Amino acid sequence: MAYEQIAGPLGPARADAQAALVASVIANANRGKGRRFTPADFMPAWDRQPQSLHEQIAAIKAHHRRLGGTTNARG
Repeated sequence: MAYEQIAGPLGPARADAQAALVASVIANANRGKGRRFTPADFMPAWDRQPQSLHEQIAAIKAHHRRLGGTTNARG
């Protein structure tokens, strides 16, 4: 634990950090004007609690709206 505090995470946690860094560089190289991405935007949140079906649907709709999508469903 002491070594990780100095050198950073080891194992899968370090792989997640490295992948997030690469993903943020690629996303920033291909983005238009607007907010810059950070590696934190691409880090998985492993400690989250499972979502209910309604929470999952709400999250999907929120992502859809952020991407500029519209909903054509009834009700």
